[in-house]
Amino acid sequence: MTNNDIFKKLRVALMLRDDDIVEILKLVDFNISKSELGAFFRNEDHPKYMECGDQILRNFLNGLVIHLRGTKENPKSPGEVLLKAKTSKPAQSPKKKDFKTGKPKAFKPDISPVKYKNKPSQSKGKKKS
Repeated sequence: MTNNDIFKKLRVALMLRDDDIVEILKLVDFNISKSELGAFFRNEDHPKYMECGDQILRNFLNGLVIHLRGTKENPKSPGEVLLKAKTSKPAQSPKKKDFKTGKPKAFKPDISPVKYKNKPSQSKGKKKS
């Protein structure tokens, strides 16, 4: 199992986004961009794939400890941190806006009946001649 596999599995298990991982790495003074981070999560046969080194994984794990447990001066409960992360990031679908006005489109719950060209009308047993 490679460092990339470990990194991917931790990312999925802890439900972390790229910006969360960047923030965790900043806790240990390790700066990395989102594009560099994305290279670690690509397929091995992708041309932009980059192997995750020991230093990056080590710094991520040290930052993760600080993120979850806190520091000696400011300790945290890992359960509370994980619960807070779960509830604070609900998956929201972007609302479509009207192009001309820039306001969200109004939702119309009523659906009018649709007439199909190939389907005969549903009149009571009468066929068109």
